[in-house]
Amino acid sequence: MKHITFILAACCLMMTACAQKNNRNSNIQNDNTQNNNDMKKTLIVYFSATGNTKAAAEKLAREFNADLYEITPETPYTAADLDWRDKNSRSTVEMKDKSSRPAIKGVCGNIAQYDTVWIGFPVWWYTAPTIVNTFIEAHDLSGKVLNVFATSGGSGVEGSASDLKKAYLQYTWGESRLMN
Repeated sequence: MKHITFILAACCLMMTACAQKNNRNSNIQNDNTQNNNDMKKTLIVYFSATGNTKAAAEKLAREFNADLYEITPETPYTAADLDWRDKNSRSTVEMKDKSSRPAIKGVCGNIAQYDTVWIGFPVWWYTAPTIVNTFIEAHDLSGKVLNVFATSGGSGVEGSASDLKKAYLQYTWGESRLMN
């Protein structure tokens, strides 16, 4: 009986030792994964006409521990500019002209340091405002994963994301989110 007890105790000790070793190796692997993720940086780029997309961008930045960059129009949009019911409003005129590229203030000078870039905007006429194209065309986004997020009063993000992917085939596109 003593031999059986001794053998059972020895087996338990060996199993415990193996489990602890595997746990240590797992922690080392998790630490290495964490270090690799820590080295990857995320940037949240957004255009917000009324503040809704800014709030969504701030939420996303908290989720990913990311930096923020606002696409700022050289000439700010007024309430009259954003009146989608007015055929002559600035936003309507820009959205009718697919080649429109509204001027933006500056460029994101440190964009090279980011691996992932989320691009956010309010959905206008079922797609991204043309000022988003201005931003994309002003920056080299090669080697980055580009994700899209949008705010909308009624339409989804799928059409906007699809339009951007088709317009900029040279880039790697990831997920898209509607954030209302």
